[in-house]
Amino acid sequence: MKQQEEKSFGVFKPTGHVVISFPTAAQAAAAAGSLSSLGVMPGDVQAYTDREMLAQIDHDMKHASALASVGQELNLVKAHRALAERGYHWLVVRVDDDAHARTVADSARRDGAERAQRYGRFIIEELIPAPTRQAQVAESPDRGLDAQTHSGEEAERATRREVSGNAPR
Repeated sequence: MKQQEEKSFGVFKPTGHVVISFPTAAQAAAAAGSLSSLGVMPGDVQAYTDREMLAQIDHDMKHASALASVGQELNLVKAHRALAERGYHWLVVRVDDDAHARTVADSARRDGAERAQRYGRFIIEELIPAPTRQAQVAESPDRGLDAQTHSGEEAERATRREVSGNAPR
C-alpha cells in the first residue's frame, strides 16, 4: 500500500491534487507521459493500480472516523472501490491552482480518463462531466455520489463502458 499523508477523518483526501481514474493501465501510463509534456514533474504524479487502490480503500475503511460520512470523502472512496474492482487505474497529480487542475484534467480526458476530481480544502470538484443526459441530483452522505446513472451507482457507469465495447483491460 502506498502511504498518503493527506487524510480527512481517516480517509484519503489529497488536498491540492487531482485524482484521475482510467479504465486501463495503458491509458494511465499514456496520461502520465502527456502530463510530463505539460511540465508536470514526475514527483508530482503518483500512480495507483487497481490492486493498490483497493488496498488503500481497505485501509481507509478500517480507519475511517464516523465523521468521514458527513462529507463526500467516504462516498468517493466507495465510488473508487466500484471502479478498482473493475480494473481501473489512477493518477494522483499535485496541482497549483484551478487553471492547472483543469489543464491536467483536460489532458487526462484526451488520454481516456473517465473521472477527475480536484480535492480542495472544503470541496471536491468533478472536472470531467459524465457522458450522459441523466440530470444530476443532490448528493448526500446517505445517497452517496451522483454517478448520473439510472441506479445512481458508479458501478453502472463502469459497466456501461464495458458494454459499449471499451472494456477495461
